[in-house]
Amino acid sequence: MQQGRDDSAATATDVGPTATVSGLDEGEVAVLRQVGEQWDRALAGRSGWLRDLPVDPGLHRFPRSLQPVGPGRFTQVELAEADGVRPSDLASRLRRIAFGVPLASSAVAHERMRKLIALPILSSDALSSVAYGPEAMLAVLVLAGGGAIGLSLWISAAIVVLMLAVGLSYRQLIRAYPHGGGSYIVAGENLGQIPALIAAAGLLIDYVLTVAVSISAGVAAVTSALPGLASAAVPLGVGVIAVLLVGNLRGVREAGAIFSAPTYAFVVAIVMLIGVELIHASGRGFASTPAVGLRPPIEGVSVLLVLRAFSSGATAMTGIEAISNAVPAFQPPAWRNARTVLTLMLGLLVAMFAGLIVVIHLDGIVPRPGETLLSQLARHSLGSGVLYAYVQISTALVLLLAANTAFNGFPRLLSFMAHNGHAPRLFLRLGDRLAFSNGTILLAAAAALVFTAFDAKTDALIPLYAVGVFVAFTFSQTGMVVHWWRHHDPHWRKSMVLNAIGAVLSAVVFLIAAVTKFSQGAWVALLLMALLVLTTSRIRRHYRNVQQALTLHPDQRSSQTHPIVPVSTTQQPAGEEDPDRLRQLTVVPVGRLDLSSLRALAYAASLGRPVLAVHLSPDDEEAQRFRGYWQAWGNHLPLQIVDSPYRALTAPLARYIHALHSQQPDLTLTIVLPELILKHFWQQPLHNHTGRRLQHALRHQPGIVTTAIPLHLLA
Repeated sequence: MQQGRDDSAATATDVGPTATVSGLDEGEVAVLRQVGEQWDRALAGRSGWLRDLPVDPGLHRFPRSLQPVGPGRFTQVELAEADGVRPSDLASRLRRIAFGVPLASSAVAHERMRKLIALPILSSDALSSVAYGPEAMLAVLVLAGGGAIGLSLWISAAIVVLMLAVGLSYRQLIRAYPHGGGSYIVAGENLGQIPALIAAAGLLIDYVLTVAVSISAGVAAVTSALPGLASAAVPLGVGVIAVLLVGNLRGVREAGAIFSAPTYAFVVAIVMLIGVELIHASGRGFASTPAVGLRPPIEGVSVLLVLRAFSSGATAMTGIEAISNAVPAFQPPAWRNARTVLTLMLGLLVAMFAGLIVVIHLDGIVPRPGETLLSQLARHSLGSGVLYAYVQISTALVLLLAANTAFNGFPRLLSFMAHNGHAPRLFLRLGDRLAFSNGTILLAAAAALVFTAFDAKTDALIPLYAVGVFVAFTFSQTGMVVHWWRHHDPHWRKSMVLNAIGAVLSAVVFLIAAVTKFSQGAWVALLLMALLVLTTSRIRRHYRNVQQALTLHPDQRSSQTHPIVPVSTTQQPAGEEDPDRLRQLTVVPVGRLDLSSLRALAYAASLGRPVLAVHLSPDDEEAQRFRGYWQAWGNHLPLQIVDSPYRALTAPLARYIHALHSQQPDLTLTIVLPELILKHFWQQPLHNHTGRRLQHALRHQPGIVTTAIPLHLLA
C-alpha cells in the first residue's frame, strides 16, 4: 500500500507528485540486500512452495472489472470510487455532483494554471486588501483628529516602499527556488528547523485570518449597500466559506474558472473609481477637500500612533507570498510564469493602493460606522446608481473570494510540512480532484470558527493579521540572504541586497505590529504561533522515532535463524474444522520495505503456506521504484502491483482480496498486516490506520482471516 500506512515515516524526500511515503536511501537498500541473502539461507533452495499459488494473482480471467495491463500488474476500473463506497450509493452520486468525477494521478500535470488564471487565483488576496488596508490605517489616524489625516500620504508612501521591497525580494526567491519555495522551505534550508517552524506557524495563522478577514470585509461591503442584512452577517459569511470549500475540492481548474472573473471585475472597478475621482479633482486644481464627520480627537499625534497606523495599513500586503508557494501549480516554464504573475500583481497592487489613498485624501473621506470607506468613495464619485452597485458587487465578490488564495496556500504548506514530518501525513494525500482535500477542509473549519468567534467584525480581526505574515516575510528574506551568500549565482550580490532590504523592513513591521497591537489581540497570534511551533516539533519528534524504529540497520535485520520448512498440503476438499484439510494462501500488503513489512513477510513465510505480497501504486514511476527495491531484496516471494490511479487505499485492496478469494471459494486467505503500536493516545491522529480499515472492510467476507504483526513504538 503506497499511501497512508501506519508503519512508515514521511520524510522530505519527494518521490513524485502523488507520493506520500518516502523511498529507501542507499544504506537501507544495502541492508535490504543483506536481509535477502539471509532469506536465501533460510529458504535453503526450497522457495518453490512459496510461489505455488492456488490462484491467479494477475486476475487475467476473473473478474471482468479487473483488467490486466502487463505482466504481474493490473488496474481496477472501479477505483474512481472512494474507499468502501459503491457506485450505486446515493452518497457517492451526491459526492460526484458536488465535487466532480475523480481525476487520475496522471492528470496532475494537466491541472496546472496558466497566467491569466493564476493571476486572479493567487493575487485576489493581495489585490482585494486595498478595500480594507487604507481604511484600517485611517481608522487609527482619525483617533487624533483632522490634524493627523494628512499623515496618511507619508505613511502610505512608506507602505508602497515596503510593498516594492518585499515584492522584488520574492522575485529573487522564485528564481532561486524554481520548484516552489515559500517561507517554510527557504527558512528550513538556510536557517534551520525552528525558524522554519516559526515561519510556517505565522503563515498558517495568516491563511486562516485571510479567510476570516476577507469574508468579514466582503460581508461589510454587502451590508453597506444593504443595511438590512447586517444581522445575518455571520450566516452569510459561513455560507461563503462553504461555497469556497466545495469549489476548491473540485480542483484547480474548477476553482480558476469560478474565481477569476470577480478579481478582474474588481480591478476594473477600482481603476474606474480612481480615474473618475482624479477627473473630479482636476476640476478644482487637485485641491483637497476638508474631512467632514470627524469626531473629537481622543489621543494626540505620537510616534506610537503613526506606527500603529503604519502596521494597520501594511495589511494590504498580505497574500504576496502565495505565488512563491504555488510555483509548481503553474504551467511550464513554471518559475518564469510565476515571476511574471508576481510582477503583474505587484504593479496592480501598488497602483491601486496608492491611487485610492490619493483620491481618498483629495475627497476628505474618513471612516465612519455602518459604511465602508470604499462605499463612501464610490457613492461620492458615482452616485447611488448602476456604477455604484457595480463597485460594491465587485468589491464584495472579490473580498469574499479573496480567501481562495489561502485555500491554495494553506493545504500546500501543510503538505510541505507533512513531507518533512512536521504535520500529520494525512495532509499529504491528494483527493479525488487532485487537491489537498484534508488541508482544505481544515482551513475552512478553522476560518469558520474564527469568523464566528469574532462576530464577523473586520476591525477586531485586523490586529491579529499583520503579525503572522510579517514574521514569515522576515524569515524567508533572511533565509534568502544566507542562500545568496552560500551560492554565488549570477547577480547574487544584487539579489542579496534586495533580500536584505526586504528582511530588515519586514522585521521592523513585525516588531511594530507586535508591540503596538499587542494588547489589541496580537498576543493571541503570538501565543498561537508558539503553540504551533511546539506542536509541530512534537510531531516531528514522533515521526523521527517511528522512522528510527522502522529503518533497516545492519545490526537490526529481520531474518530467519532457522530454515523455513513447508507444511505438507493435500488436494482434498477444504474443511475449516479440520487442520489437515485446510487450504490456505497468505497475502501480505506491503507499502514500504522497512522493518515492519519485512517482519510481516517473514511471519507469513514461516507459516509454511504460499505467500503473495501486494503493493498499491498510484503511478508507473512509483511502481517501478518499488519493484527495484523488491529485486534488491531478492524477489523471494511473488509480488502483485495493483494500480490505484485515483489514490484510493482500502477499497481497491479489499476488492482485490475478494477477487482472489472468488477464484477459489474453498480457499482460506490469511491477510497479514504490519501494524505500528503507538505509546501515546495523541499520536493516533498522526497515522491513518489503513490496516484497521482493511480489517473492517473484510470482516463480512467468509473465508478471509486477518492478523496483525505488531511493532511497538517505545517513544
